[in-house]
Amino acid sequence: MTIVAKKITPMMEQFFNIKKDYSDALLFYRMGDFYELFFEDAIKASEALNITLTSRGKHLDQKIPMCGVPVHSADNYLLSLIKKGFKVAVCEQVESPAEAKKRGYKAIVKRDVVRLVTPGTLTEESLLEAREYNFLCAFSEIRGKNALAWVDISTGDFWVKSCEKTHLGSLISRLAPKEILVSENMGSALPEALIGFKATITPLSNLMFESTSAKKGFVSFIKLIH
Repeated sequence: MTIVAKKITPMMEQFFNIKKDYSDALLFYRMGDFYELFFEDAIKASEALNITLTSRGKHLDQKIPMCGVPVHSADNYLLSLIKKGFKVAVCEQVESPAEAKKRGYKAIVKRDVVRLVTPGTLTEESLLEAREYNFLCAFSEIRGKNALAWVDISTGDFWVKSCEKTHLGSLISRLAPKEILVSENMGSALPEALIGFKATITPLSNLMFESTSAKKGFVSFIKLIH
């Protein structure tokens, strides 16, 4: 989403600054008792959730598309979006309005993304199927060798296995992962076995897949999703 930040309110400026770091996710922007979505996020969410699309003020003389979901029932909407392959960045108010006012009458409440929710990173019981694993996989191809790792973050169960590409399809079919992490360097060269399933494909920096930095990268990723 490309947005030109010009002549905007402090709240919209805050929104833009947060959104630019989560361009591939829908931003649940906390405003009181609602998570609000704006611009393209609002259009996509309103269609996916079948909720009303409205508008809030103007940006560059154009009405700002907006929709929202109540915080108390957000899990139901999150589950619907995740099942449809969306990623959601949950942006919370990290201070109270009273604390914000101490910085000045026009100060806005500080907000920050506290969690990036993706199909393979669900941990809430209300969002998980009771009798099946919710696997997050990572596929790596280094110096002609292939490996697949998979984890259920909700249980902590973890496995890793070297595999030939000819066997990758059957392994993926058996695991039925909800999300597969791959190196962004793969681009359109993804193995056909990864493309043929409904799992969400999430490209990550190639550094995440190099042995010298994989451990550090994995720890950073886990911190992000929690």
